[in-house]
Amino acid sequence: MHVELVTSVSVISATPAASRKLYVDALSLPLKRLDGEYFATEQLEGVRHFGVWPLNQAAEACFGTDVWPKELPIPQVSIEFELRDAEALAAGVQELESGGFKLLHGAKTEPWGQMVARLLTVDGVIVGLSYAPSLHEKRNS
Repeated sequence: MHVELVTSVSVISATPAASRKLYVDALSLPLKRLDGEYFATEQLEGVRHFGVWPLNQAAEACFGTDVWPKELPIPQVSIEFELRDAEALAAGVQELESGGFKLLHGAKTEPWGQMVARLLTVDGVIVGLSYAPSLHEKRNS
């Protein structure tokens, strides 16, 4: 597997409004509302996407419900790694599964076009393998 870049880092917050006090008010990060209580930016140097992801939206993205399963650790952060294309993503998923990692979900396409598969580490980190065509268009232009 060859990771090209860190696609995204998102703090996962059960209290997103309180978290925004730090990230928007105190740190003055240029976060904008994207979806419900999800605020993010693609204007921060060094990372393609930084966000404060509400826990209920993380649960929805991973499980199709807005409640995080009680039997799993509550995640604190999400890190996504960008791969070169959809085939590399499929191969990466297969490599993880062959290595004994249990995925939260296999590769799926989000409404904005990003393909992503996610797992949860023992440390409570959501790790995603991603292919977002829009990121590659920006890099190649």
